[in-house]
Amino acid sequence: MTVPTPGQPAQGGSPPGRTPGERSVLVDLGPRSYHVVIGHGTLASLGPRLRTLFPDARRAFVVLDDAPPLLASSPVNAAIASLRHASFDTVRALAHADERRKSIDALGLLLAAMTASRLERREPLVVIGGGLVGDLAGFAAASYRRGVPWVQCPTTLLAAVDASVGGKTAINIETAAGLAKNMAGAFHQPSLVLADLDTLSTLPPRELRCGLAECLKHAMLGGLFDEPGLLDWTLAHTDAFHALDRNALQELVARNVAIKARVVAGDEREEARDDAGGRALLNLGHTFAHAIETLPGVSPDDDPSHAPLKHGEAVALGLVAAVHTASAMGLCSSRYASEIRNAVVRLGLPASVRGLPGTPAIVARMKDDKKVSYNTLRLILPGDDRRASVRADVPPAAIESGLGAIVRD
Repeated sequence: MTVPTPGQPAQGGSPPGRTPGERSVLVDLGPRSYHVVIGHGTLASLGPRLRTLFPDARRAFVVLDDAPPLLASSPVNAAIASLRHASFDTVRALAHADERRKSIDALGLLLAAMTASRLERREPLVVIGGGLVGDLAGFAAASYRRGVPWVQCPTTLLAAVDASVGGKTAINIETAAGLAKNMAGAFHQPSLVLADLDTLSTLPPRELRCGLAECLKHAMLGGLFDEPGLLDWTLAHTDAFHALDRNALQELVARNVAIKARVVAGDEREEARDDAGGRALLNLGHTFAHAIETLPGVSPDDDPSHAPLKHGEAVALGLVAAVHTASAMGLCSSRYASEIRNAVVRLGLPASVRGLPGTPAIVARMKDDKKVSYNTLRLILPGDDRRASVRADVPPAAIESGLGAIVRD
């Protein structure tokens, strides 16, 4: 099995339409392998790349994030023009990046539009947008005609470093207890991921910060993947990321994608045993995060207009809760717990919030997590050595300590 070295170009062939200056990471899954291409201006080459991958296709069904700055941006216009120049007939649909619209109703509307377009089984769906839109569109691609190929073009930092890589697709389910995250979905690997970092200039600063939370998560796992220095490097370049420095962003995305690619190549469907870690490790902080992410009225900065939390903000809080839970169990030092809290603040993310319900209510929501086994929580908990482990033996007092660390008086 060929595994890409973090931060280095992938081995095992080049992606179609390679252009100078881009970075490429191979997600090695045998006959379903694909490249994650990271660069600036890469969306202008979307059409030729798709024509290489799908030489006989007549159509491409394009799902666009409906954020006005993105729709009006040069990268998106270049992408659509390149599809036309590559002789693709395009049908376009808009999707809104909102957790409550990542729903079964939105999925039904998208599938109806794909059916009306007569998209055939060997013709691709292309999604240009962030993680929420990618999750929804990817599930549509997995479901329509029992599966059509798809291409991810992430336009947020969070999607570029995490959500677009690995083939997880999903929608949320509304229940009497609230919104249950990603409860229906499928593993459906894309044929290509094309990350044009020029799209990041369309984002408000809050969205860019959200992506840095997933980067922090990967850095906390770096010791497992020959990247023990990633955390220090990330914190040292924080100002460059916020300034949208082209070289720093490309290096950040490439190194983070390479870590995720290694994990996915070794455990594509998250089936590894707990003692092996596997893909479950990528859920570090997420069991806490999913329990608080959709709570109404919880804001990252006490401004009610900023509620609810965005995914990256919830992940940042989840990382703080996880490291303090680990510290309470003796799995890491209190010094490391403080280091991660300070890292969250340094990246511009919330380390604590007001308005959370009590521990029993949050734990009850945590038990909706997909990793729960026989009603027992399985948490990913970090260690001092930039490693983590899957634990099913977490004492309630340790969880309470972790949740207490993110409550602001």
